[in-house]
Amino acid sequence: MTTDPLLLTGEVDAATSRLLRAAAAFDEADLAAGSLLPGWTRGHVLAHLARNADGFVNLLTAARTGEPRPMYDSPAARVAAIEAGAGRPAAAHLDDLRRSADRFADAAAAMPAEAWTVTVGTPGGPRVAAELVWCRLREVEVHHLDLAAGHRPADWPETFAHRLLHEVATDLVDRPGVPSMVLRFDGSRHELVIGERGGAPVVAGPAPDLAAWLIGRGGADRLTVTPDGPLPNPPEWM
Repeated sequence: MTTDPLLLTGEVDAATSRLLRAAAAFDEADLAAGSLLPGWTRGHVLAHLARNADGFVNLLTAARTGEPRPMYDSPAARVAAIEAGAGRPAAAHLDDLRRSADRFADAAAAMPAEAWTVTVGTPGGPRVAAELVWCRLREVEVHHLDLAAGHRPADWPETFAHRLLHEVATDLVDRPGVPSMVLRFDGSRHELVIGERGGAPVVAGPAPDLAAWLIGRGGADRLTVTPDGPLPNPPEWM
Protein backbone atom coordinates (compact mmCIF):
# COMPACT_ATOMS: atom_id res chain seq x y z
CA MET A 1 0.00 0.00 0.00
CA THR A 2 1.28 3.46 -0.83
CA THR A 3 2.29 5.86 1.93
CA ASP A 4 1.70 8.88 -0.32
CA PRO A 5 -1.04 10.91 1.42
CA LEU A 6 -2.37 12.23 -1.88
CA LEU A 7 -2.88 8.70 -3.19
CA LEU A 8 -4.23 7.44 0.13
CA THR A 9 -6.99 10.03 0.06
CA GLY A 10 -8.66 7.89 -2.59
CA GLU A 11 -8.62 4.96 -0.17
CA VAL A 12 -10.14 7.18 2.51
CA ASP A 13 -12.87 8.29 0.12
CA ALA A 14 -13.74 4.69 -0.77
CA ALA A 15 -13.77 3.56 2.87
CA THR A 16 -15.90 6.56 3.82
CA SER A 17 -18.41 5.76 1.08
CA ARG A 18 -18.76 2.22 2.45
CA LEU A 19 -19.21 3.62 5.96
CA LEU A 20 -21.84 6.12 4.83
CA ARG A 21 -23.82 3.38 3.08
CA ALA A 22 -23.86 1.39 6.32
CA ALA A 23 -24.83 4.43 8.39
CA ALA A 24 -27.65 5.33 5.98
CA ALA A 25 -29.36 2.04 6.80
CA PHE A 26 -29.58 2.75 10.54
CA ASP A 27 -32.71 4.03 12.24
CA GLU A 28 -32.84 5.35 15.80
CA ALA A 29 -33.23 1.87 17.31
CA ASP A 30 -30.20 0.63 15.37
CA LEU A 31 -28.13 3.57 16.60
CA ALA A 32 -29.12 2.93 20.22
CA ALA A 33 -28.02 -0.71 19.96
CA GLY A 34 -24.64 -1.76 21.28
CA SER A 35 -21.50 -1.74 19.19
CA LEU A 36 -18.48 -4.01 19.53
CA LEU A 37 -16.89 -1.43 21.85
CA PRO A 38 -17.87 -1.92 25.51
CA GLY A 39 -20.14 0.85 26.75
CA TRP A 40 -20.60 2.41 23.32
CA THR A 41 -23.69 2.31 21.13
CA ARG A 42 -23.47 2.56 17.36
CA GLY A 43 -24.32 6.22 17.87
CA HIS A 44 -21.18 6.65 19.96
CA VAL A 45 -19.07 5.09 17.21
CA LEU A 46 -20.49 7.39 14.53
CA ALA A 47 -20.13 10.46 16.74
CA HIS A 48 -16.52 9.50 17.40
CA LEU A 49 -15.79 9.12 13.70
CA ALA A 50 -17.22 12.55 12.93
CA ARG A 51 -15.25 14.26 15.70
CA ASN A 52 -12.14 12.30 14.71
CA ALA A 53 -12.39 13.74 11.20
CA ASP A 54 -12.62 17.24 12.64
CA GLY A 55 -9.66 16.52 14.90
CA PHE A 56 -7.54 15.58 11.90
CA VAL A 57 -8.72 18.76 10.17
CA ASN A 58 -7.27 20.69 13.12
CA LEU A 59 -3.91 18.94 12.73
CA LEU A 60 -3.79 19.39 8.95
CA THR A 61 -4.63 23.06 9.37
CA ALA A 62 -1.84 23.42 11.94
CA ALA A 63 0.63 21.81 9.52
CA ARG A 64 -0.50 24.07 6.66
CA THR A 65 -0.63 27.37 8.52
CA GLY A 66 2.08 26.92 11.15
CA GLU A 67 -0.37 27.90 13.89
CA PRO A 68 -0.43 25.24 16.66
CA ARG A 69 -3.77 23.50 17.04
CA PRO A 70 -4.52 20.47 19.21
CA MET A 71 -6.45 17.59 17.72
CA TYR A 72 -9.00 18.01 20.54
CA ASP A 73 -9.32 20.79 23.09
CA SER A 74 -8.78 18.21 25.85
CA PRO A 75 -9.45 14.52 26.50
CA ALA A 76 -12.52 15.53 28.50
CA ALA A 77 -13.82 17.69 25.66
CA ARG A 78 -13.39 14.78 23.23
CA VAL A 79 -15.43 12.47 25.48
CA ALA A 80 -18.10 15.12 26.03
CA ALA A 81 -18.51 15.73 22.30
CA ILE A 82 -18.99 12.02 21.63
CA GLU A 83 -21.52 11.67 24.44
CA ALA A 84 -23.40 14.76 23.26
CA GLY A 85 -23.66 13.44 19.71
CA ALA A 86 -24.35 9.77 20.38
CA GLY A 87 -28.12 10.06 20.88
CA ARG A 88 -28.96 12.22 17.85
CA PRO A 89 -31.54 11.19 15.24
CA ALA A 90 -30.31 9.01 12.39
CA ALA A 91 -30.52 11.82 9.83
CA ALA A 92 -28.39 14.11 12.01
CA HIS A 93 -25.76 11.41 12.43
CA LEU A 94 -25.55 10.79 8.71
CA ASP A 95 -25.34 14.50 7.90
CA ASP A 96 -22.60 15.07 10.48
CA LEU A 97 -20.64 12.05 9.29
CA ARG A 98 -20.81 13.21 5.67
CA ARG A 99 -20.00 16.87 6.39
CA SER A 100 -17.07 16.06 8.67
CA ALA A 101 -15.66 13.67 6.06
CA ASP A 102 -15.95 16.42 3.45
CA ARG A 103 -14.09 18.82 5.76
CA PHE A 104 -11.28 16.30 6.11
CA ALA A 105 -11.10 15.80 2.34
CA ASP A 106 -11.00 19.58 1.80
CA ALA A 107 -8.26 20.02 4.41
CA ALA A 108 -6.14 17.30 2.80
CA ALA A 109 -6.64 18.82 -0.66
CA ALA A 110 -5.52 22.23 0.62
CA MET A 111 -2.15 20.95 1.85
CA PRO A 112 0.87 22.22 -0.11
CA ALA A 113 3.65 19.67 -0.59
CA GLU A 114 5.91 21.13 2.09
CA ALA A 115 3.16 21.04 4.74
CA TRP A 116 3.04 17.22 4.63
CA THR A 117 6.53 17.15 6.18
CA VAL A 118 5.51 19.17 9.26
CA THR A 119 5.36 17.35 12.59
CA VAL A 120 2.15 17.79 14.58
CA GLY A 121 1.13 16.65 18.04
CA THR A 122 -1.47 13.88 18.33
CA PRO A 123 -2.83 12.24 21.50
CA GLY A 124 -0.55 9.29 20.70
CA GLY A 125 2.54 11.43 20.24
CA PRO A 126 4.15 13.47 17.45
CA ARG A 127 3.50 12.48 13.83
CA VAL A 128 4.48 13.83 10.46
CA ALA A 129 1.39 15.30 8.79
CA ALA A 130 1.76 12.87 5.86
CA GLU A 131 0.84 10.04 8.25
CA LEU A 132 -2.53 11.55 9.14
CA VAL A 133 -4.30 10.30 6.01
CA TRP A 134 -3.35 6.72 6.89
CA CYS A 135 -4.49 7.36 10.47
CA ARG A 136 -7.90 8.50 9.23
CA LEU A 137 -8.20 5.49 6.93
CA ARG A 138 -7.41 3.19 9.84
CA GLU A 139 -10.06 4.87 12.00
CA VAL A 140 -12.75 4.50 9.35
CA GLU A 141 -11.98 0.87 8.48
CA VAL A 142 -11.58 -0.38 12.06
CA HIS A 143 -14.61 1.44 13.47
CA HIS A 144 -16.73 0.24 10.57
CA LEU A 145 -16.21 -3.22 12.08
CA ASP A 146 -17.22 -1.87 15.48
CA LEU A 147 -20.66 -0.96 14.17
CA ALA A 148 -21.49 -4.69 14.18
CA ALA A 149 -23.48 -4.25 11.00
CA GLY A 150 -22.13 -7.05 8.84
CA HIS A 151 -18.77 -5.52 7.90
CA ARG A 152 -16.02 -8.11 8.46
CA PRO A 153 -12.22 -8.15 8.36
CA ALA A 154 -12.50 -10.03 5.05
CA ASP A 155 -14.23 -6.95 3.63
CA TRP A 156 -11.14 -4.82 4.18
CA PRO A 157 -9.11 -4.10 1.04
CA GLU A 158 -6.14 -6.47 0.95
CA THR A 159 -3.58 -3.66 0.95
CA PHE A 160 -5.17 -2.09 4.03
CA ALA A 161 -5.23 -5.39 5.92
CA HIS A 162 -1.58 -6.09 5.19
CA ARG A 163 -0.44 -2.61 6.21
CA LEU A 164 -2.46 -2.74 9.43
CA LEU A 165 -1.05 -6.18 10.24
CA HIS A 166 2.53 -5.06 9.68
CA GLU A 167 2.00 -1.88 11.70
CA VAL A 168 0.47 -3.65 14.69
CA ALA A 169 3.05 -6.45 14.64
CA THR A 170 5.88 -3.90 14.50
CA ASP A 171 4.41 -2.01 17.45
CA LEU A 172 4.16 -5.22 19.48
CA VAL A 173 7.85 -6.01 18.96
CA ASP A 174 8.74 -2.93 21.02
CA ARG A 175 6.27 -3.53 23.84
CA PRO A 176 7.34 -5.40 26.99
CA GLY A 177 5.56 -8.56 28.07
CA VAL A 178 4.17 -9.48 24.65
CA PRO A 179 4.05 -13.26 24.11
CA SER A 180 6.35 -14.60 21.41
CA MET A 181 4.60 -15.73 18.23
CA VAL A 182 5.15 -16.23 14.52
CA LEU A 183 2.41 -14.85 12.27
CA ARG A 184 2.07 -16.65 8.95
CA PHE A 185 -0.28 -15.55 6.18
CA ASP A 186 -2.41 -18.17 4.43
CA GLY A 187 -1.06 -19.04 0.99
CA SER A 188 2.24 -17.30 1.64
CA ARG A 189 5.65 -18.11 3.05
CA HIS A 190 5.85 -14.61 4.47
CA GLU A 191 6.09 -14.43 8.26
CA LEU A 192 6.17 -11.80 10.96
CA VAL A 193 8.07 -12.74 14.11
CA ILE A 194 7.21 -11.18 17.47
CA GLY A 195 9.61 -11.96 20.28
CA GLU A 196 11.82 -15.05 20.14
CA ARG A 197 11.21 -17.47 17.28
CA GLY A 198 12.48 -20.52 19.14
CA GLY A 199 9.54 -22.39 20.64
CA ALA A 200 7.06 -19.70 19.65
CA PRO A 201 3.66 -20.89 18.35
CA VAL A 202 2.89 -20.26 14.69
CA VAL A 203 -0.43 -18.46 14.22
CA ALA A 204 -1.65 -18.81 10.64
CA GLY A 205 -4.63 -17.46 8.74
CA PRO A 206 -5.76 -14.75 6.35
CA ALA A 207 -4.00 -11.42 6.83
CA PRO A 208 -7.26 -9.53 7.60
CA ASP A 209 -8.15 -11.99 10.37
CA LEU A 210 -4.64 -11.92 11.81
CA ALA A 211 -4.82 -8.13 11.93
CA ALA A 212 -8.32 -8.11 13.42
CA TRP A 213 -7.30 -10.62 16.10
CA LEU A 214 -4.24 -8.58 17.10
CA ILE A 215 -6.37 -5.46 17.62
CA GLY A 216 -9.15 -7.28 19.49
CA ARG A 217 -11.71 -7.28 16.66
CA GLY A 218 -12.38 -11.01 16.26
CA GLY A 219 -10.91 -13.15 13.53
CA ALA A 220 -9.72 -15.86 15.92
CA ASP A 221 -12.12 -18.46 14.50
CA ARG A 222 -10.25 -18.38 11.17
CA LEU A 223 -6.79 -18.83 12.68
CA THR A 224 -4.82 -21.97 13.46
CA VAL A 225 -2.06 -22.52 16.01
CA THR A 226 0.90 -24.87 15.60
CA PRO A 227 1.59 -26.79 17.77
CA ASP A 228 -1.99 -27.28 18.89
CA GLY A 229 -2.95 -25.09 21.79
CA PRO A 230 -4.63 -21.81 22.70
CA LEU A 231 -3.94 -18.65 20.79
CA PRO A 232 -1.43 -16.31 22.43
CA ASN A 233 -2.97 -13.42 24.30
CA PRO A 234 -1.84 -10.15 22.66
CA PRO A 235 -2.07 -6.98 24.74
CA GLU A 236 -4.75 -4.39 24.22
CA TRP A 237 -4.24 -2.42 21.03
CA MET A 238 -3.19 1.16 21.64
